[in-house]
Amino acid sequence: MDLPAALPGGPVAVGTPTAGAPGADVSVRPAVVADAADIARVQGLTWRTAYRSVLPAAVLDGWDDDTAATSWATAVSAPPTAAHGVLVAREKDALVGFAAFGPPDLSGGESTSPDGPTTEVAALLVEPRWGRRGHGSRLLAAVADTAAGTGARRLQMWLPVGDTVTAGFLEAAGWARDGWVRTLDTGSGPLVVHSWHALLGEAGPS
Repeated sequence: MDLPAALPGGPVAVGTPTAGAPGADVSVRPAVVADAADIARVQGLTWRTAYRSVLPAAVLDGWDDDTAATSWATAVSAPPTAAHGVLVAREKDALVGFAAFGPPDLSGGESTSPDGPTTEVAALLVEPRWGRRGHGSRLLAAVADTAAGTGARRLQMWLPVGDTVTAGFLEAAGWARDGWVRTLDTGSGPLVVHSWHALLGEAGPS
């Protein structure tokens, strides 16, 4: 799937691991168009701060919140298919994270999984200052529930080499690498990404 303001050549998913029990002031819900500016803000801020050593400098330095917000508004209001979606995590009155998902992009030569229909998590981001409050885990669980409702049996996510934070988060949630590797052309050099996956029913923290 195409991620608004993604790196050229394909989607890149990065995230912040979180932990903790949900409370009355936290929630996950489907995104609405009015969330687009906050989604773009969280994406840009998290990429620039937490992932400067992972993502190409040209991508980070060329980030434009307004352009990204327009793309996210389109993704929310006119998704390519009914299986595409964007969820947001909130704490009190603040939008603190989001996840985007949809059918997988098989342009890298991957075959259809024998485990059944797959939903690709194109982005899972929590603003660093809101980390370790359980938002990432709740977003991942909500994606799994939503994907299962569309008939998916498997979740997939592509991670850049060096994104050990998200890799550790996914491993703790029961995910594993599946062996697929892509090299993306970012315009300022190649970016190698690895595919991670989990079967639904196993794709979330216990």
